[in-house]
Order: sequence, then structure tokens, then C-alpha cells
Amino acid sequence: MILGTFVAVMLAAGGSADALSSVTVKNIALKAPAAWTRSNMDGTEKFLAPSGDAYFLVDVGTVQTAGMKAELCRTKILANIGGDSWTMLKVGGQPAATKTDTDAAPDGSGNVDTVTYVGCNGKTTWSVVFYMEQGKKDRFAAVAEKVGTSVSFTPPKNKKG
Repeated sequence: MILGTFVAVMLAAGGSADALSSVTVKNIALKAPAAWTRSNMDGTEKFLAPSGDAYFLVDVGTVQTAGMKAELCRTKILANIGGDSWTMLKVGGQPAATKTDTDAAPDGSGNVDTVTYVGCNGKTTWSVVFYMEQGKKDRFAAVAEKVGTSVSFTPPKNKKG
């Protein structure tokens, strides 16, 4: 539901590793650390920290039901991905939700925190899923929040504004 097709764009590195710059993924805009490496995996944009200790994935999709209210869209996203403990908020002036989970790293090296943000404006769905080694939480938690709450909806490319 949240997957989409993207155009891969490379970011120019510069400034501090966490200095944020505006990037566009399909028809959303968000702030991403400029020095992080951007790549595309099967339609998902991946942003990787230079240290390799954190990364986040961005997915953008299109709502299949015309005229869907943004609140209902968010409800459907949350029902689809499940889980408890979602915190409701607004991002880019539209309904969104966030939650943090902690899991054991697959290689047994410790715990990994996953911070998920999802949202919808009734036409476009988006998710930002931020993964960080738990031991690096002090360094990356604020970055995850800045990225996840920076999403805004951009007008279609054919409409110059």
C-alpha cells in the first residue's frame, strides 16, 4: 500500500554529517542529512549514515480510493501494518502517526531501535522508517524525529508554482 516508484537522485555531500537539506521523493518533500548516501532499492529510497550505524527508508504510494479523507487513510494504514502504541500527530498539516520499537539485531550484536512515521493526505501515503543501533540512540534519535516530522506534500510536477 505504501510502496511506489521513485526517481533516484544523488545528494551532494557537505557540511556536518547530520546537516539537513531538502529532498524530494515522488510527490513528498522531506529533510534528510546531506552527507548520507541515497540509493534506491526496489522502489524504496534508502538513506545511509556515513558511519553505517543508522539508515532510513522512505516509501510513497498513491491512495486507490478517490476522495478518501486523510484521517480514514491514516486509520487504514495503521490497520494494515498493525501494532500498538502509535502516537497520533500531524506532519505537513496532515494526519500521521509514529511509534518506536526495539528488536534484537539479526546478527546478535545488540538491539536496534526502529522509529516509524506514516501519514496520508487522502491522495498520497508515505512512510519513513528509521533504523539505528540502540547504543547510538543519543546520536540519531533527534535526527530520526527531524526527518520523520519534516514531510510535506509537493504539488505535481506539471503544475509550476
